[in-house]
Amino acid sequence: MKIKKGDTVLVIAGKDKGKTGKVISVNPKDSSVKISGINIGKKHIKPKGAKSGGGITEVIMPLAISKVMFMCKHCQKPARVGYNFTTSGDKERICKVCKSSI
Repeated sequence: MKIKKGDTVLVIAGKDKGKTGKVISVNPKDSSVKISGINIGKKHIKPKGAKSGGGITEVIMPLAISKVMFMCKHCQKPARVGYNFTTSGDKERICKVCKSSI
């Protein structure tokens, strides 16, 4: 997957289209990501004894990786991610718009 934890992404589809946020977690098995402040859902919690009362809480729901686009921190534009090999043989991610290293 080309999007990693900690990247800033732009949502390009869905109810939160146009919003940006930081990636909290990535699930390559399901091809989904969780983004802070994006795709908030409500979860009904059943009461567990006298101490914790039930209720409705807000949780961050996963979003399909195809609905987000990487935001380059150098050119401040949504961009695709590519790979390049350095002279020492290390693989690095690059922005396809400004060709800078991520």
